[in-house]
Amino acid sequence: MEHLPVEVIGNILSHIGTARDVVVASATCRKWREACRKHLHTLSFRSDDWPRDITTRQLEILITQTIFQTMGLQCLSIHMDNAHEFAAAPVIAWLMYTRETLRSLSYNVRTTPNVNILEKCGRQKLEALDLDHNSITGVEPSYQRLTCLKSLSLRHVSISALDLSLLLAACPRIESLTLDALEIVTSDSQSSMELSSQTLKCLYAKSIGVDKIILEADNLESLHLNALNLDFFELIGKGTLKHLKIDDVSVTHLDIGESMDHLQVVDVSNFMIMWPKFYQMISRASKLRKLRLWGVVFDDEDEVIDSESIAVSFPQLKHLSLSYEIRDGLLHYGLQGSSPLENVDVLELGWTVISEHFGHWVFGIIERCPNLKKLVIHGALSETKTREERQMLANFTSFIVCLMRKYIQVDVQFEYE
Repeated sequence: MEHLPVEVIGNILSHIGTARDVVVASATCRKWREACRKHLHTLSFRSDDWPRDITTRQLEILITQTIFQTMGLQCLSIHMDNAHEFAAAPVIAWLMYTRETLRSLSYNVRTTPNVNILEKCGRQKLEALDLDHNSITGVEPSYQRLTCLKSLSLRHVSISALDLSLLLAACPRIESLTLDALEIVTSDSQSSMELSSQTLKCLYAKSIGVDKIILEADNLESLHLNALNLDFFELIGKGTLKHLKIDDVSVTHLDIGESMDHLQVVDVSNFMIMWPKFYQMISRASKLRKLRLWGVVFDDEDEVIDSESIAVSFPQLKHLSLSYEIRDGLLHYGLQGSSPLENVDVLELGWTVISEHFGHWVFGIIERCPNLKKLVIHGALSETKTREERQMLANFTSFIVCLMRKYIQVDVQFEYE
């Protein structure tokens, strides 16, 4: 180890993970202390890494001493639990000392008063910013401009819809935006959020307390909506969307644009859906490679998704996931038509409540997939099952054994909850 260059040692220390271990390792010898001072580029501070009886003041001193012993820090992560509330002065000192070289900042620190991260890091080289349990007020795009920022993540952050829009405008190169459990400050009875970016490629939105979202993004490729209750969602763009994921969402009006030329993945689960309108949107996605419809509830109880429509609309489909849904005696995923799913090589099929017809339904779909290579069966197994359910599961197991003998080229896997 004594023959390693200090640059290599600095790189090793940067991959240790926690600042506490870095401090211990750097005490090995003078060469390691020099590597820590001149070539350390990553530090991570978490309250869980230190003894529980350590005081907030002691943590302030430890963090200050450790940061001030470095010379070119690029990645800084500071996450402290609610038991520690720091004074604003040392936190500002950390940010001011590192901001000229910092590329990535992950920050969850309670301070009195609140520290304006945008003011301290604006007009610097920051490329990734992750804020947690913070508040943002009075965004000034001309002054707090984040010219190099490509990734922005806001979790449990209090911010107004206007400031969020201004913040996005202050990031002219942003590509990835995560909005998770935001507290949107609004004076209107019906809250709305309007976002616009010409460079945004990925948006993840979860648990945002608004009724209306309008997103204007000409280059958006990935859209993930999770745990939202909306009246209105509209995507305005040039049809660059490749990945669409909707999970546990309620929305009255959904508009993701007309052009689906680039759409490759549609993943919908736990979603009440007006199937004709939704299908009309995605049916033009001739390049679709993966389709997942899981726990979908139809607005019209008589609606049925048939494999014929899937085969005709999505000729390049390779991965198909469907859950067996019966409501009022009607199977929502039917086997009408005869067109094969030529390119499907992965099937994921499952149930929430097992039925005696599930096995025949599985067999019917497999027959439509002449080039199938992998079959994954998902099931829900409760601890207390009725005698009838246990018998249906036993019959299904026997059915699968026969199916595996017939389709020996198919890798069959089971995932039970």
